[in-house]
Amino acid sequence: MDKRTAPVITTNLRGHMIEVPEVIRKATGIVILGKRIKSLIFSTDVAVIKNTNADAVMSVYPFTPQPIITQSLINASDVPVFCGVGGGTTTGKRVINLALDAEFKGAIGVVLNSPTKNEILNGVRDVIDIPIVITVISEEDDIDARIAAGATILNVSGAKNTARIVRKIREKYPEFPIIATGGPTEESILETIEAGANAITYTPPSNTEIMKKLMDKYRGENIL
Repeated sequence: MDKRTAPVITTNLRGHMIEVPEVIRKATGIVILGKRIKSLIFSTDVAVIKNTNADAVMSVYPFTPQPIITQSLINASDVPVFCGVGGGTTTGKRVINLALDAEFKGAIGVVLNSPTKNEILNGVRDVIDIPIVITVISEEDDIDARIAAGATILNVSGAKNTARIVRKIREKYPEFPIIATGGPTEESILETIEAGANAITYTPPSNTEIMKKLMDKYRGENIL
């Protein structure tokens, strides 16, 4: 074995896990509180969160954030968790309280939705110590105002335009931390990294898809 190659240890029961695409390792990563994060799995499923090799978890969901959900996600995870705390439908003082609660529960960072008003972002910045991730969905988003209001990390989620948005931000802010969605292929992930993303969020297959493959395997074994 090449002495520079990391030994790989797994077990029969825990060897089956969701692995993020290897190409994500080409990203620089973002060092947060001493931990370098290159890959984030986008999920709120505790079974998925418990069985992945991603560096961190991005847990944002389309419902009003609730402390009991935040607690469950953090308890299930072996890696740092970025928790969604609203900013769209959920707004005002409630967002600030949810962000503070997420910090107290152990989140490594909080994620605010793209409609979040800058005064709310600023209010969150005033009360928490952990990083604030603000979601960017368009080239028209006012990045200057977001940074001035207290954003620590930009989370670019622009669908097919993500790499282009990242590139435009990186031209003006060569050092500002950027997380971005990588898309469905290794080529799209690499394009986003080369555009300037420091870390990539990966959306895993659903439990239904994974279970189908497992059941097909079981059926095949039974036939044989």
